[in-house]
Amino acid sequence: MKPRLTLEILKTEARTFAGIESVHQEPSLYGVTDGKAVGTYFEHKFRSYLRERYDFEEGSSASGIDFPELEVDMKLNGSSSNP
Repeated sequence: MKPRLTLEILKTEARTFAGIESVHQEPSLYGVTDGKAVGTYFEHKFRSYLRERYDFEEGSSASGIDFPELEVDMKLNGSSSNP
């Protein structure tokens, strides 16, 4: 049985996932300029990552919140600066 996802675990796993993904090269995203598409890709990948490890109620587009039990909606914000 998987442990239940809590807010503290979610925060820790988000940091871990971000670290993993920051060094992972994803060819399918090369040249993609649609921020919404990139955000959706990572939201799905993060949920899948969590699903493998934890038990939690998944939200839906209809409910408008990604983790209803935790009252958390996931948003991705990325920016890059080119020297």
